[in-house]
Amino acid sequence: MTATSKPWLSHYQPGVPANIDASVYPSLVELLEQAFKQHARRDAAAFMGARWTFEQLDDASKALAGWLQSCGLAPGARVALMMPNVPQYMVAIAAVLRAGYVVVNVNPLYTPRELEHQLKDSGAEAIVILENFAVTLQQVVKRTPVKHVVLAAMGDMLPWAKGKLVNFVVRHAKKMVPAFTLPAGLKVTKFNDALDQGRGKASFKRPQLRPDDVAFLQYTGGTTGVSKGATLLHRNVVANILQCEAWFKPELDKNGNEQLVNVCALPLYHIFALTAGFMVGARMGSLNILIANPRDIDGFIKTLKGFRVSQFPAVNTLYNGLVNHPEFAKLDFSGLRVCNGGGMAVQQATAEKWKKITGCSIVEGYGLSETSPVATINRLDSAGFTGAIGMPISSTEVVILDDDGTVLGTDEVGEIAIRGPQVMAGYWNRPDETAKVMTADGFFRTGDMGIMNADGLIKIVDRKKDMILVSGFNVYPNEVEQVVNLHPGVLECAAVGVADAKSGEAVKLFVVKKDPSLVEEDLVRYCKEQLTGYKCPKYIEFRHDLPKTNVGKILRRELRDEHKKAA
Repeated sequence: MTATSKPWLSHYQPGVPANIDASVYPSLVELLEQAFKQHARRDAAAFMGARWTFEQLDDASKALAGWLQSCGLAPGARVALMMPNVPQYMVAIAAVLRAGYVVVNVNPLYTPRELEHQLKDSGAEAIVILENFAVTLQQVVKRTPVKHVVLAAMGDMLPWAKGKLVNFVVRHAKKMVPAFTLPAGLKVTKFNDALDQGRGKASFKRPQLRPDDVAFLQYTGGTTGVSKGATLLHRNVVANILQCEAWFKPELDKNGNEQLVNVCALPLYHIFALTAGFMVGARMGSLNILIANPRDIDGFIKTLKGFRVSQFPAVNTLYNGLVNHPEFAKLDFSGLRVCNGGGMAVQQATAEKWKKITGCSIVEGYGLSETSPVATINRLDSAGFTGAIGMPISSTEVVILDDDGTVLGTDEVGEIAIRGPQVMAGYWNRPDETAKVMTADGFFRTGDMGIMNADGLIKIVDRKKDMILVSGFNVYPNEVEQVVNLHPGVLECAAVGVADAKSGEAVKLFVVKKDPSLVEEDLVRYCKEQLTGYKCPKYIEFRHDLPKTNVGKILRRELRDEHKKAA
């Protein structure tokens, strides 16, 4: 493999550096503690009408770190966190890192089987969990290494009276906490009790952490295979925080001295929200609006009415849900500077509606759990939809490889490979899987197919495994979906490959209608006008909804599996 010439550097937005220096912080702990001190009096989080300052996060996380250390866990022990976006989550992330342990983020909607796999695979000895999900833990905890449980409730950090009321409503009125009994032998401590004990006899002792110590085991979503833990070192995440700050700062600085306000609707257990939301927000002194249930669009919009938002990271599904809600356009967008689209392809139809309503373009970027996550992004001053995932960010190289690992030329389709300080150390306890994705000279092979133009701008054409082979021709589902989503009668869609006796594979399209009068013939005619014959869907199925991960990615694999079972 040859070194890249980095043509993208000459196309950076003014003020964005070619490189960042991650060595200025030995670990994430120094970065976070500096942020807590520098922005002490600023509000760091907003949730259910209450706010918490950076100073309060500092105090609570130090207390919880002290409590965790009092459990006798060895340096580098893994601690699982299983919560939606509540302030306790921000406290817990900082606490685990400050105690010298490793954060294992867990999707709170996991099934018992999925939770058991992650706890056993990571070797987590402790877990901080919202009581709403304790019944899941109950079913598997005896078969895991977990010995200590911190049990949080929704209203724990709210003012006393409001917290009591919220917990009563959640438990008894809305019945959101299924009955559970954690087995004897576990040390179970309530969240607020752990904080009290941490402020008392279980005093915090600051560990000496190094750049190569593990900070996070960030498990991949498992949509393309067995869920694996991406081992993210302190230096990996520090680098990505500084890279994101460098990229965002020229645009966000346009708000002057006004405090930045970030919408934290993507779940904190997901690497996109964790780094580009909470961590970068702490670094820049931003207020994070915590949204526990972004699927409740009515409640989401009601919450946003009290804020002048600066930054709005989201996936296409969430952007789409908001722009199609009649109340969304009534919000104040005068301070909106950065809208980051990631996690899945941003659809042109959604991007155009968003720009028309908010006046701010959705700037698409790209990354993975394995890259902490951000690797590429479009210029933040982009005029509108580009269909590209942008260019490599500071200190990052991207090449396009063929199957043999040879670097391809301009505009040739191949696998996107990334090298930079944000790239993981490997998969946790899986050297064989690590070897499959890491090249000898340090590039991470993403499994995504893309092209790069002469300016260094990259477009994704699709995942290798999602590519459809129709009579020897490659069909990329993203292209089909982009076209179909522009039809005014379509709310969202997904294209997959299904077995076909004549052509080997054929395109099947799953569609959620926006216009109830839409019929199959309309879409067939439309696709024939927009796509070459072999790319046109042979089968169309209308659905009320599409299966998605909790982050909002459409699960093409699940749709393929459903078709196979029905065939």
